[in-house]
Amino acid sequence: MRNLDITTLRSLVAVADQGGVTRAAAALNLTQSAVSMQIKRLEDMLDLTLFDRANRRVSLTASGEQLVGYARRMLDLNDEVVGRLTEESFEGELALGVPHDIVYPVVPRVLKQFNAAYPRVKVSLRSSSTMKLLDALARGEVDVILTTEEGVGDGGETLTEMTLRWTGALGGVSWKRRPLRLAFCRQCIFRPIVLRKLEAAGMDWEMAVDSEDDRAVEALVSADLAVGALLEDSIPPHLEAIYPGGALPDLGVQKINLYARAGKDQVRAELMRMLRQGFGALTPQALMSA
Repeated sequence: MRNLDITTLRSLVAVADQGGVTRAAAALNLTQSAVSMQIKRLEDMLDLTLFDRANRRVSLTASGEQLVGYARRMLDLNDEVVGRLTEESFEGELALGVPHDIVYPVVPRVLKQFNAAYPRVKVSLRSSSTMKLLDALARGEVDVILTTEEGVGDGGETLTEMTLRWTGALGGVSWKRRPLRLAFCRQCIFRPIVLRKLEAAGMDWEMAVDSEDDRAVEALVSADLAVGALLEDSIPPHLEAIYPGGALPDLGVQKINLYARAGKDQVRAELMRMLRQGFGALTPQALMSA
């Protein structure tokens, strides 16, 4: 009878999520050689090849993908058992603020992981604009926030970067019309960025909506009556990224930043660690050093 080792499975999932042994080792606080040895030991025990190393980049084989799915379930159960039986001393509440367009896919996974480790700590999620979340943090209404910004403010740290794309209706043509009709909420962090880029390019534009409701903005864009801008990984299926071939200015990238309320708190620090690890996995794949 062969028994799978939880520590080895955790290394497997970390390599798959982080995109390589180097980043996985850093996330697990292990050496690269230790992680590589654990992956090799797992492959030897199962007599399977879990990663395709032909191009020295992380690419799961079919067997590897299947095992990672099982491993996630086993790790979730392991962490839940350990959390519920050994972390009873940690109680309280944490408020996490996240802009709606970066909630998926990382935040639900992190909240599930955190709840398994700290079942008696209640986490409330606030979804709002970056500007409102920064104000809420300054007023002490939230403990930890994520933001989308061109730069990073005092006390913040950048977790990753995402490309900001022009977005429009599926097969739409409104991006070709002039003046360019725009749809943004008043508090949208991308609004001043887009306007500044258009002004620098000398392009005429007009605002097609004046609203605080994201749904109103989406409705206008999906009807091909205006264009907007969203992070590349957050564009919904009823909209699409526009690649205008130079007809519109490039919007650059946005930093995903992490901020926290002042003071030391072990549980809050653990939530921040999980967020760092989760968003770190969204960066381009690192070279496989195993």
